[in-house]
Amino acid sequence: MERISPFQATLSNDETAQLPAAQFGGEIVVVDQPEQIEAACEELGREAVIGFDTETRPSFKAGVHYRVSLLQLSTPKRCFLFRLCRIPLDKPILRLLENPKVKKVGAAVHGDLSGLKELRHFREAGFVDLQQIVSEWGIEEKSIRKMSALVLGKRVSKAQRLSNWEAASLTPQQQMYAATDAWVCGCIYEKLNNTPKINTQKSKRA
Repeated sequence: MERISPFQATLSNDETAQLPAAQFGGEIVVVDQPEQIEAACEELGREAVIGFDTETRPSFKAGVHYRVSLLQLSTPKRCFLFRLCRIPLDKPILRLLENPKVKKVGAAVHGDLSGLKELRHFREAGFVDLQQIVSEWGIEEKSIRKMSALVLGKRVSKAQRLSNWEAASLTPQQQMYAATDAWVCGCIYEKLNNTPKINTQKSKRA
């Protein structure tokens, strides 16, 4: 018999809203000075899996487009917020994004990578898109909010999504939102990896 997934396939908005909020409990490090980049990337490069996300200043006018403002890379205990509106997409960051040995886990990563490549070209490696793999566990939802709800039993708030990511300084609420978005991707990936896929045990017929 085919293995039954322990996860629900879908979840309503009302059911999601009833869940406790996911919130990063580690240290948040804002990287907004060039001299901080090397050490941050060295620490991230020692990890096997890190959460990945980006934020861009929202545009409320037709035809107005902003470049990526923030790159979030998170370990289970520390999340680095690279303020790309203040610092360059420097070589240590590029080496990390091109390192196939460090898995960078996000959702809809193609859009994030396209935005980053507007700043500087690189050849990405080691990226995992949760949207491309969750169906292997029978999950039909593709948003971070719903994937977190189904896999972790926690909802991800999107309250800060349309805030100004190029502000002089990031508010504590922005920092927590950004860190949680990246961190939770790594959490979802780890939980999935520790759960058998629904197609791993099919009946064998002669």
